[in-house]
Amino acid sequence: MKQNSPRKTSIFKTLGPGFLLAGAAIGVSHLVQATRAGADYGFLLLWVLILACVTKYPFLEFGPRFAAGTGNHLITGYRKMGKFPYWTFIVITIGSMFIIQAAVTIVTAGLAERLFGMGWNNFTWSFVIIGVCIALLLIGKYPALDKTMKIIVSLLGLATLTAVILAFGEGRMENALAMESPEVWNKAGIAFIISFMGWMPIPLDASVWHSIWTKEKAIGNKKKTTIKEAFIDFNVGYLAAAVIGLLFFLMGVLIMFGSGVSFSGNAVQFSGQLIDLYGKTLGSWSTPIIAVAAFIAMFSTTLAVTDAFPRVISEVFAEHHKTPVETSKWKNYRIHVFLIPGLSLIILYFFTASFTILIDFATALSFLSAPFIAWFNYKLVTGNQMAEEDKPGKVYKVFSIICFIVLVLFNMVYIYTIIN
Repeated sequence: MKQNSPRKTSIFKTLGPGFLLAGAAIGVSHLVQATRAGADYGFLLLWVLILACVTKYPFLEFGPRFAAGTGNHLITGYRKMGKFPYWTFIVITIGSMFIIQAAVTIVTAGLAERLFGMGWNNFTWSFVIIGVCIALLLIGKYPALDKTMKIIVSLLGLATLTAVILAFGEGRMENALAMESPEVWNKAGIAFIISFMGWMPIPLDASVWHSIWTKEKAIGNKKKTTIKEAFIDFNVGYLAAAVIGLLFFLMGVLIMFGSGVSFSGNAVQFSGQLIDLYGKTLGSWSTPIIAVAAFIAMFSTTLAVTDAFPRVISEVFAEHHKTPVETSKWKNYRIHVFLIPGLSLIILYFFTASFTILIDFATALSFLSAPFIAWFNYKLVTGNQMAEEDKPGKVYKVFSIICFIVLVLFNMVYIYTIIN
């Protein structure tokens, strides 16, 4: 018994990066896209949610696997692979990070005003939310982020589950199953399926964030993370993201599907419609529950993104020095934890009118880049940078290749839809 206790303790202490991934994942993709899929199409698109979570699983899991097996994050792996993987990732990151930061922040801001009713506009709330996130990250550093995200994801899961349980009352499941779903195999329906799958549960470049968080956790624990520990941690976080995605989908089906309401394409307004429908359908007493769930979902994403992009940029700078020093990386992190959100706030202030176009660009870039990131990650964990015993088995490799083919096929459908 004494020999087994250190192993149990180490696995518990290693839990954390998976919660950060879940926190980053549970945002617009869950609150808006998953809920809207259920609201517009009922149960018809449940297979899309499942397929997205299954096909992205191996390539996201390869991030912490690589970090645990080599002690390096994926950025180092890409650089050692060659210029094409390395610079492809950098272009994807720079092309989307300001827009993603701005997008998640503005939705969080709208929900904050809805929940707290301070009378502030979205920009003021965005400034406050960014300030809170930066303070948490600079004062508490990684340990504070780790502990905060465990609490947030746990609260979010509880609040969302409560909301769904409430929605199951009064025969709503039977009504949803009895309703006829609209036609989905048209241009608008296919476009929605592609965008839904592209962001559910999270874009594949988040595998890089997870590999960095896994490395940071190992440094904090002063102990190398094992493949088993990384695998358990990833599965806990990924399962949480997938299940909460399903819960938001069910909220859309049970509360919004067949309601006769014309749903807004604006994320903040759509979230408000969801909260309003809960109040009208179940009573005003239910409104705070869904309002809290929605706000926590978006705040967790904003906090994780505010940490992830500066951390990625600081690691990229470190890759260009032969002997990276932790103090130098921390300095770069501190600079970019102000710079990236700051530029994102400027985008929000000056480009609100064309913000939808910017979001479309970022989502398209993330979706089209998914097969590239997937292939890079597969080559890393099956290549010579990984020890043989840490590589995926034959069955897992076959499963990964099948998932890769599915991602490529959906990319082809996406391109075909745009062209036609």
